[in-house]
Amino acid sequence: MASWSQFAAAEPRLAAAVRALLQQYGPGLGYLATVRPDGGPRVHPVSPVITDEGLYCFLIDSPKRHDLERDGRYALHSYPPEETDDEAYLSGVAVPVIDPLVVARLSAELHASPAVDWRLFELLIEVAMVRRHGPAGALLLPTAPRARVITQTWHDPATGLSRPLAGVR
Repeated sequence: MASWSQFAAAEPRLAAAVRALLQQYGPGLGYLATVRPDGGPRVHPVSPVITDEGLYCFLIDSPKRHDLERDGRYALHSYPPEETDDEAYLSGVAVPVIDPLVVARLSAELHASPAVDWRLFELLIEVAMVRRHGPAGALLLPTAPRARVITQTWHDPATGLSRPLAGVR
């Protein structure tokens, strides 16, 4: 799995588009999907943190944190913009950050309270995608002009997936 910095170095334009969609309202906002103990999906709103080094998420004692501690697989989806249905999607594995310097630096920068039972996770990336639906959005209404949906996808080459880096539909 790739870190945010590895992904951004491999696909800087796609990484910038993902970052813009996740941070369109200021701080990072997205929906985090995790795997419940019974194998089903669980979805939660989160505030991901993107730095030059990595993609992180502070998680308090909660079902989503317990899911990631047990099974690190995740999917992260951006909130929809107000004017379009454009979307960003990342998936991979979340790993607890154990480097005390990284934890201390990020918790200080982001004012994470030491009185709260939180843990810091880095979201490693296997797949990244941005989908642009155009001004009409994803729902094609009879009166709306049809625009080409453009999907850009990146797969971490280290995972052995042999899919193209970008595609147009």
